[in-house]
Amino acid sequence: MTMTTTTTQVNPVNPVLRTPPASPAAAAAFFSASLAFHADVSDVASTLAAAAADGTDPGFVVIDSRSTASWDQGHVPGAIHLPTALIPEQAEQLLDRSVPVVTYCWGPGCNGATRSALALAELGFQVKEMLGGFEYWVREGFAYETWEGPAEKAADPLTAPVESDDCGC
Repeated sequence: MTMTTTTTQVNPVNPVLRTPPASPAAAAAFFSASLAFHADVSDVASTLAAAAADGTDPGFVVIDSRSTASWDQGHVPGAIHLPTALIPEQAEQLLDRSVPVVTYCWGPGCNGATRSALALAELGFQVKEMLGGFEYWVREGFAYETWEGPAEKAADPLTAPVESDDCGC
C-alpha cells in the first residue's frame, strides 16, 4: 500500500521562499490590517493639498511627535507639535476625539511615531502612523516649514517620480 502526503515544499537554497508565503486569506487579512494602521506620506500630502485648495477639512489631523529642536528644524505644514512624552497631559486639550490622528517622527529608522500612536490609542483616539515620517516627506519633495519659514527640496528620484505627481501605486 502506498501513501501519499501533501507537504509544503521548503526551498533551503532560496532565502525568499525558505519560509513559504502566507495563504492568500492570511495575506489579505494582514495587509488589510496594515492599511488600517498606516498612512503613506504621499497620500497624506495629497489629501492635505486637496483640502487646502478647495477649503475643505482633510478629515484628520497630523501630529509631529518629535522634540522642539526637531520641530524647529522642519515639520509638515499644519501639523500639531505634540511630543510623545506630553501626549498624556496635552492630547485632551489639543485634539478632538472624533477626528482621526496621523502621527509622524523622523523616519523609518525611528519608532517615535509608533510610540505616539500607541499613547494616543490608549487615550481613545483613532490613529494611524505616517510611514516614512518627516524624512520621506522631505525626500518626496513636499514643502515643509522650519523656524525660519517655508522650505522645500527637490524630490529624490529614488523615492518619488521626478516627472509626475503620481507614483502609480
